[in-house]
Amino acid sequence: MAELNGRPVDMAELSALALTNYGHFTTLRVEDGRVRGLALHLDRLDRDCRALFGAELDTDRVRALLRRLAPADETATMRVTVFDPALDIGRPDRAGDPRILVTRRPASSGPLPPLRVRSVRYEREAPEIKSVGLFGALRQRRAARQAGFDDALFVGADGLVSEGATWNIGFLDGEGDSDGTVVWPRAPCLPGVTMRLLMAAHEHRVAPVAAADVGSSRAAFATNAAIGVRAVTAVDRTEFPAHHPAVDLLRETYAALPGDLL
Repeated sequence: MAELNGRPVDMAELSALALTNYGHFTTLRVEDGRVRGLALHLDRLDRDCRALFGAELDTDRVRALLRRLAPADETATMRVTVFDPALDIGRPDRAGDPRILVTRRPASSGPLPPLRVRSVRYEREAPEIKSVGLFGALRQRRAARQAGFDDALFVGADGLVSEGATWNIGFLDGEGDSDGTVVWPRAPCLPGVTMRLLMAAHEHRVAPVAAADVGSSRAAFATNAAIGVRAVTAVDRTEFPAHHPAVDLLRETYAALPGDLL
């Protein structure tokens, strides 16, 4: 299901998005009309709209448009994409009338299997913006999957881990079985909403994580709004447990967070 500014979207408008590939978005998991970290999603949309279009975004309107398509008593993955259908690739500086595309698809149910990831030297352009320009990230994901992994983990030219193709990564430090400090990599990346919610709910530190030192961690996990918390069982040849009490605790902590009404 898809609507643009609250009405059915037509092919010409979708073609403009596909052919120019200029815009930004956020993905939300809606459960019974509620969204974890809704304010963070809306703040990011407003910030990115200013960065890409020099325009303010009416976040109250975004909420209203989400309510139009959100299921009343089911779980769905929804995406808000902001773009200007009239953008001229020869004069992108004139793009200043962004529209709001809301789409809905079924959400995954139950815990997803762990990820095995391959590290790769790559940094997204303007990583702090959640842009629709996914070519580079998906190309790296495709190459990782062709090599027998599930996804790609990005490493900068300085050898520091940054983020996954469409997710953040955290590592477990410390001695305890069910405690421990979460280490979030300090590197250019998109600060995900799920990551930020867990930062507020669990002991953590932000520090450089060298790809060569990943093996010193007790466990690893991936986060984003669609998957929540998902175990990572391998980074290249470094293996991690598929089930770890600390990762289970993080998953339960995130699931217990109250969602905000749309």
